[in-house]
Amino acid sequence: MSKFVLAWMDCEFGGLDVEKHDLTEVAIILTDSRLVEIASAEWKVNARPERISDEAAAIFGYDAEVWAQAPGIRQVLTELVDMLPKGVKVIPAGQNVRMDVIFLERGFKNCEIPYPFDYHVIDLATLYYSWALVSGEEPAALSLRQAALTAGLLGDGVEHRAMADTRLTLDSFRHYIGALAPKPPN
Repeated sequence: MSKFVLAWMDCEFGGLDVEKHDLTEVAIILTDSRLVEIASAEWKVNARPERISDEAAAIFGYDAEVWAQAPGIRQVLTELVDMLPKGVKVIPAGQNVRMDVIFLERGFKNCEIPYPFDYHVIDLATLYYSWALVSGEEPAALSLRQAALTAGLLGDGVEHRAMADTRLTLDSFRHYIGALAPKPPN
């Protein structure tokens, strides 16, 4: 195993303010340093309904009855830590992954569980922007949807859910790595 693994992740939240909103979903796909998948998991989080905005609920399809059956944040974070390989750095990776990291850091701190991730991050938006500079294409946005659409990976009816977005991010990242790879000489 390499000295680090990537934790491709996406979280859904009750809104964008870490002080006002809760985590509602967490999804992770672990890969080795060559992007070979090792494991994956996803969780709904039993968030406090008053900490979920109407706008966020509409985006990720929040249903209070369904989420009421979900485990609490402490259980989710404990299970997440248990799935991570020991003895290697685990680097967060994703689309705008700093936002996910901010919410996760808060959750780990509030639950008094040591934060398991490295301080580095790998972000699709940076790779997509780099590709746009090299290709000469002007990106319409630095969003996951735009990166996936430009890559030809976005189909109809893609739901905005944590695991679907994690998978789409990893697939888009692989696409842009391939697009930037040096071409063999003729």
